[in-house]
Amino acid sequence: MPDSQNTKPKDSWRLQHYMALCGVASRRASENIIQEGRVTVNGNVASELGTKVTLSDTVCVDGKEIFLEETRRYVLLNKPTGYVCSLSDEKGRPVAADLLKETYPERLYNVGRLDMFSSGLIIFTNDGQFAKTLSHPSAELEKEYIVDTSLPLPRGLAEDFMSGIRIDGVFYRCKDAVELNSHRMRIVLIEGKNREIRRVFESREIGIKRLMRVRIGNVGVSGLQFGEFRDLTTSEVSSLLKLCKKNLDVDSREEKTW
Repeated sequence: MPDSQNTKPKDSWRLQHYMALCGVASRRASENIIQEGRVTVNGNVASELGTKVTLSDTVCVDGKEIFLEETRRYVLLNKPTGYVCSLSDEKGRPVAADLLKETYPERLYNVGRLDMFSSGLIIFTNDGQFAKTLSHPSAELEKEYIVDTSLPLPRGLAEDFMSGIRIDGVFYRCKDAVELNSHRMRIVLIEGKNREIRRVFESREIGIKRLMRVRIGNVGVSGLQFGEFRDLTTSEVSSLLKLCKKNLDVDSREEKTW
């Protein structure tokens, strides 16, 4: 693949880093998996996050041995409704990652989430550092949504959402919101708290008929039908990282100044 990258050999890795390189999950998610007692190293349950492993060690997750993946994947999926964003689902619901399995032999995991009833763009990868960068709170990566409602939009909702709305002690504020018509709004989020858009609309007693993510950073949904996916190009991957790095660098400079 033109946009893939190879894993460079190394003497040893911290266990959570090794798991990310193997495409199990991001480093943070891998830490949770370790703490849940689901990882063994040479037959022994791993108990410490700082455990070092090498290529001579046998590392298993849920009893299945994992291996370094030589190819880095960056995949854009237009998720249909009805699919959950997780590695597996205890309730037996369809998993979005399963839509990619026949095409990609690597174990890919989602960067961020969309709830089961939402559709649209989500990125999958086996590059832990890429996922960490895009997911960092200070990356401020824009995510654009189109929301269709069952009732007419209440007057002033877009302006209120941009100014900030407090619901049950949680403060929600979008970067931009525009009424496209009486039943449709375009919303741009940066932070994206859990079910943020739904909670804001529910607070005004407005039901959502459809919530679709149409853009992540510089990458749009154009050309992808629901359930379809494609590799991100090298320039798209670089641009996403640059967008995040710009904001991360600004945040770092502000912290040093303070």
